[in-house]
Amino acid sequence: METLYYSFIIPVYNRPDEIKELLESLNNLEQSVSFEVVIVEDGSTLDCKAVVDNFKHELKISYYYKPNTGPGDSRNYGMSMAKGNYFIILDSDCVLPKQYLKIVNTFLLDDYVDCYGGPDAAHVSFSNLQKAINFAMTSFITTGGIRGSKANNKKFQPRSFNMGLSKNAFIASGGFGNIHPGEDPDLSIRLVNLGFETKLISDAFVYHKRRISWRKFYNQVYKFGLVRPILNFWHPETERMIFWFPTVFSLGFIIAIIALFFYYNKLFLCYLIYLVIAFILALYRTKSLSVALNAIFAIFIQFFGYGFGFLKSTFAIKILNKDPKRYFSDLFFNHAN
Repeated sequence: METLYYSFIIPVYNRPDEIKELLESLNNLEQSVSFEVVIVEDGSTLDCKAVVDNFKHELKISYYYKPNTGPGDSRNYGMSMAKGNYFIILDSDCVLPKQYLKIVNTFLLDDYVDCYGGPDAAHVSFSNLQKAINFAMTSFITTGGIRGSKANNKKFQPRSFNMGLSKNAFIASGGFGNIHPGEDPDLSIRLVNLGFETKLISDAFVYHKRRISWRKFYNQVYKFGLVRPILNFWHPETERMIFWFPTVFSLGFIIAIIALFFYYNKLFLCYLIYLVIAFILALYRTKSLSVALNAIFAIFIQFFGYGFGFLKSTFAIKILNKDPKRYFSDLFFNHAN
């Protein structure tokens, strides 16, 4: 295996303040290996060039501005301009713990893979909203359990907020597609079909801020729900019954509420038990009553948003035979020429 030289690939869209925090964390990494940073400004009207310039004497950093063609195409552009042979892809709203690169490098030297993913965590400085959403997005009892775990990390589909990709895998696959969200599992599936291996590096976590409101969180998970049937349509071998869980949960909860009016409460009690368990787990993890209560609300938003999006997309594709790119055109970006 050739010596690994890492390129951090970071697309940015109107988030100069977040880039400052991310670059500060990159500058504080334990210097076990050499790396470069590639910032790709995706057609922002509020660019981060001045912020990047402030780090040019501290980091080996490149800055590129291009038209707005989405995060997937921007990552591809960054990888095509990078000098490294292994790319580490991050979202701009992430912050790295100082040991991150050391953990990744140690893992790859011992058990090399061409694509890895890492988990996300909530920093102690995050708001209660951010911590609650982080719990809903990462807990094994929510849709976070669908992503993968230590037990089946060879089937893990990395997410692009914290993802590694070799140059060889990028060239062979052509990189990310133009769907968003969903470009990361699509790439992971295509890589596996090409014979590359993907794994979870469970200790290589990032602090993922998710600067979003409840409304934006709903819109985000709703789009996640819309995308999954499209991925199943493109890659039918990946379709799993577990993807129906949020839809079944949401419809079942509505039925449970209606059943109460007919003096039937057993179904509602099942939901109540589930929510009590979720509350206890959130309280144990965060040590905050406020976060635990907000986590219950986040779980409902996550399940109803994802569940409704999944049901709508499945009906459109499987029953109405709609073309995903035409029917859900707002999920697709046009690539740069």
